[in-house]
Amino acid sequence: MYNALMSTFRFFHPIAVRYGDLDPQGHVNNAGFLTYIEHARVSYIRRLGLWDGKAFLEIGFILARVELDYQAPILMTDEVEVGLRISRLGTKSLDMEYLIREPVTGKVFAEGKTVQVAYDYQSGKTIPLPVSWREVIRDFEGDDLEDQ
Repeated sequence: MYNALMSTFRFFHPIAVRYGDLDPQGHVNNAGFLTYIEHARVSYIRRLGLWDGKAFLEIGFILARVELDYQAPILMTDEVEVGLRISRLGTKSLDMEYLIREPVTGKVFAEGKTVQVAYDYQSGKTIPLPVSWREVIRDFEGDDLEDQ
C-alpha cells in the first residue's frame, strides 16, 4: 500500500517483544504495533540529530495521522525490526513509512504510514519544517525523497 516493500529503508530499529505486549490470544496486541513504530520514530529523529531526547517540548513535530495494515501476527518468539523512511517533505508536514518485519526472513508483519506536522509546543501552533531538518533528512534519505 505504501510502497514500503519497494522502498529503500536506510534505518532499522530492533524491537524486543515483551510479555506485556501480548494479548490473550498470545500475539502482540494491535496497539503494540503502534508503540513499535513510535519507538522507531523517536530513535530515527535522535539518530539524525533532530532531537536530543531530553526536552519533550522541543521534539519539533506532532503526530497527525497514522495508517497501519496488519499482515501477520507477531508472537513472543519472533525477532522484530521496524524499517522507517521519510517519503515526503511538505511545507509544514512530512510522511514516514514503516515496515515491521522479521529481520532474517523478511516476513512482513505490518506496513504503515504516519504524517507528522511541524509543531511549536510553546505556542501551540504549526510551523514550517525547519530548513536544517530538510537538509539533514535529504542527506540521510537520498534522492528518493518526494518534496511537496
